[in-house]
Amino acid sequence: MIYRALVRPLFFMLPPEAAHHAAFGALRFSMAVPGIGALTESLLAPSDPALEVDAFGVRFPTPVGLAAGFDKDAIGFGALARLGFGHVEVGTLTAHAQPGNDKPRMFRLPADRALINRMGFNNRGSADAVRRLATPRRIPLGVNIGKSKVTPEAEAAEDYRTSALRVAPHADYLVVNVSSPNTPGLRDLQAVEKLRPILAAVREASEEACETPPPLLVKIAPDLSDEDVDAVGALALDLQLAGVIATNTTISRAGLRTPEPESFGPGGLSGAPLKARALEVIARLRRAVGDRCALIAAGGIEDADDAWARITHGASLVQIYTGFIYGGPLAPRRIALGLAERARAEGFERVSDAIGSAI
Repeated sequence: MIYRALVRPLFFMLPPEAAHHAAFGALRFSMAVPGIGALTESLLAPSDPALEVDAFGVRFPTPVGLAAGFDKDAIGFGALARLGFGHVEVGTLTAHAQPGNDKPRMFRLPADRALINRMGFNNRGSADAVRRLATPRRIPLGVNIGKSKVTPEAEAAEDYRTSALRVAPHADYLVVNVSSPNTPGLRDLQAVEKLRPILAAVREASEEACETPPPLLVKIAPDLSDEDVDAVGALALDLQLAGVIATNTTISRAGLRTPEPESFGPGGLSGAPLKARALEVIARLRRAVGDRCALIAAGGIEDADDAWARITHGASLVQIYTGFIYGGPLAPRRIALGLAERARAEGFERVSDAIGSAI
């Protein structure tokens, strides 16, 4: 309540990107003060064994993680871990450093509890992140990689391969992002005939760089047709991927309460408006892949009810981003404890026992 009544309105007085840098900087600074990080973790990190999840060979202390996009350059995942997340996914990292798109490139839609961004994979490059990725961490770390804007589509596989060689040794799981709407042509790579060689190149690079390669996942958009979702599921099984993350942001503006949303220009919409489609995609993927690979749900998750719906429709893990912006630093703990409570109320010993139970 303090966050929503006092802290959030203060941050929302700043432009969205400036507010992000201010809040993230304050978090990193405070967690670096001796004793503060440990105290924060002791207060916020859930310790209920009912929350533990084993997915693709990795043990997660809770199912609730932070989606890629918040810590683009892997500069603060240790501080974020103190807030009670079960995992943090950093990136998107690209083979070449790039400034991203012109500002302003992030917009709030409070009436819809949503954001629009066209950041454009702004990051300092995968090579720059390696030293920070190598530092010890307390929870699993995912590393999300994407195509550099300057790289032509014909060379996309090699671009992804370059980043994979660099970051795979330091990732608890590795994500190929082909679903951001803010890099021209990137979403075209979701077509299975284009996606297959990229995933093969990343897997080969991981095996070259690591004695034990990290689990490999792919992140897809909610705007894929149902047939294309099924095709990605089939490809995931064929290539024996560890999992699929569904979903990224949407280019749709349907059903928004915010007047004239087109005035914000192009970009990916995240937050509450994604709930219905993101749930449909998770359920469809679960029917397509069964229990042969894991699913991570993202898009429109604001509370324990949203997270529970994704888990019972097939997700092993969930991720928040916009829900974290609007819900505040207690959101990961609140959602995780709500999941444990919901599982017990439904007769499950562990949250993971409920995976797929609604389909």
